[in-house]
Parts: sequence; C-alpha cells; structure tokens
Amino acid sequence: MTTAFDSLDLAGTRLANRIALAPMTRSRAAEGGVPTQLTAEYYAQRASAGLVITEGIQPSVVGQGYPSTPGLHSDEQIAAWRKVTDAVHDRGGRIFAQIMHTGRIGHPVLLPDGLTPVGASAVAATGQVHTHVGPRDFVTPREITDTEVRATIADFAAAARAAVDAGFDGVELHGANGYLIHQFLAPNSNRRTDEWGGSVEGRIRFALETVRAVVAEIGAARTAIRLSPGNRYNDIDEPAPEATYSALVQAIEPLGLAYLHLVEGAADDRALTESLRKQFNGTLVLNPASEGATGPDALALIEQGVADIVSYGVLFLANPDLPERLRAGGPYNTPDNATFYGGDHRGYTDYPVLGA
Repeated sequence: MTTAFDSLDLAGTRLANRIALAPMTRSRAAEGGVPTQLTAEYYAQRASAGLVITEGIQPSVVGQGYPSTPGLHSDEQIAAWRKVTDAVHDRGGRIFAQIMHTGRIGHPVLLPDGLTPVGASAVAATGQVHTHVGPRDFVTPREITDTEVRATIADFAAAARAAVDAGFDGVELHGANGYLIHQFLAPNSNRRTDEWGGSVEGRIRFALETVRAVVAEIGAARTAIRLSPGNRYNDIDEPAPEATYSALVQAIEPLGLAYLHLVEGAADDRALTESLRKQFNGTLVLNPASEGATGPDALALIEQGVADIVSYGVLFLANPDLPERLRAGGPYNTPDNATFYGGDHRGYTDYPVLGA
C-alpha cells in the first residue's frame, strides 16, 4: 500500500514524500516585489515537504493584486529567488514557483503608472481587497484585448523561464481561486464572444494556450497547473463545472505535465475530483475539502488512491516540520491568524519545531 511517506518520481524529480506545502500568500516581499532573506528562511524551514509550492508570484507588474507580493519579472527578483531555491535545495527539498496573475482581483492603488486591473471581461467582482491604504472595493477591470491576451501568455512563459533561471524545479500555473486563468474559465467573469470565450472551447483556450506556451519554454516535466472547479472564491460562479474542466484536463493530459493540482471547495466536489483523476494519467496533487484546515486524516487519500500527493496550507504554515509531526501523530502548533499576511518574522519563521 502506498503511503504519504513513500517517495515519488515527479516527472523525473525525486520527491522524498507525498506531502506538499500548498501555495499561500504571505505578503512579505520587499519593495519592488523582491523576496527577502526571511522568505528564504521560511521556505527552507519547510523543505522536508516532498514538494514546496511557493506563494503566488506575479508574472508582470499588472498581475499584482495584493500588497507586498513577490514577482518574477525583474533581474533583482530573479536573483533574490535564487537565494530561496538554494536554501531549499541545501536542505534536500524540491520547490516549484506558483505563477499567479490576479486579473480583476486587485485595485489601482496597488499598481504603478496609472495601471488598472484587467480581466477576461469588464465585470467587477463583488467584495473588497486589502491594500496598504485600507480595504477597497474591487473595481471594474478593463477587458483585456486579444493582443494583450497573447502578451499575457508570453508573460507567463517568460516568468516560467525566469523561475528556472532562479533555480526552481518547476512552475505551477495558478488557474484556481478566481484569478485571471480562472476568470477566463468561469462564465460569470468571461462574457466574451471572441475566440477566448463564448463556448467551453473558448473559455478554456486561455488556460490551454498558457500551459502550452510554458511547456514550450521550459518543458512539460517542469510545468503544472492548479485548478479549483466550482470554487466560488473571489466571486466566481460555475454552476456546472464538469464540462469545462473535463474538456480542459483532456486537452492538457497529452502534454505530460509534472502534475495537476486540484482544490476542493466542498465535500461534494469529490466526484468531480475522481472523474478528472481518471482523465489525467500524471501525478495528482489534492488540496481536499475539509472542515477548517486540512488535517492529518487527509493522508488516507493517498492510501485510498484518490491522490498521489496531499497539499497542506495552514497546518504547514504553523508547523514547519509537518511531515515529521504527521509521522509522529503530532503534536501540532496552533496557527496565529493575525500574522498570516504582512509583518515581520512573527508568525512567519518563529513557529517551533519538535524538540525545540
């Protein structure tokens, strides 16, 4: 029987176990979207994960939607990420960069030079975003033009190349949680009638062409994508996601990606997870539906064959040595919600390990 503590060959990259650090925004980058020495320490502390997946990293200036998030589009950013990947590799870890363009989720006050958020269509999300000047209502994004769509795909590919140059083992495209790729997939945020919308084929085109561009740039073995079918986060509405995601997974499956990362929002998402798993022959990473934070019981999903890898968010945030704690059956540190976003080392690199 396969367990979470067995190694795994991830498209040629050997993982020590099947426990992943899920991508989590921490909003601690320095000015210019540059990761800091604390960033390197944070990820190195969690290098015992079979796979470390970073927080969302914007591929361009306009792709930023939150304060103090890091980028992968300048020489300074690339050099700083090299210190992060070196720190993780020095501890025997493997690390993928999650590339995230937030699209309509953001606000002009977060962007320079009079830029405004863009989206698949000029449809504002309901809700607010936290900024350095307080909460602000989401604005109506500018509908991205066909030329800009193609340029944005190129930005993803360039960021993927930059990630490899910075020493990452691969990249995960963020196609989940209501950000730009997801905005193209969802019918309520994509009301286009051109080749990038309208039908299922049109709505999956941006995701598919972005995956293809990244594969062409760095290879399929270093390319992955995260999806969250039916997830309503960031005002997404997908009343019947099965057709969309089945078509997308069938289209990307022949490419031979490193993995597919699925996020479940509710227990009844499991049927679609299992359906998509049958359509995807590669490695499946699962962030499962749970009451609160994903807990130790999720490891059984690997033994049951539901997933190949389970990704942990909040539990890993608070327990940098999580694989050791899971093997030992605990105990587990309690996460401090007040320090999740922004700030200094507190709630970031000061959680104790076992025996400390």
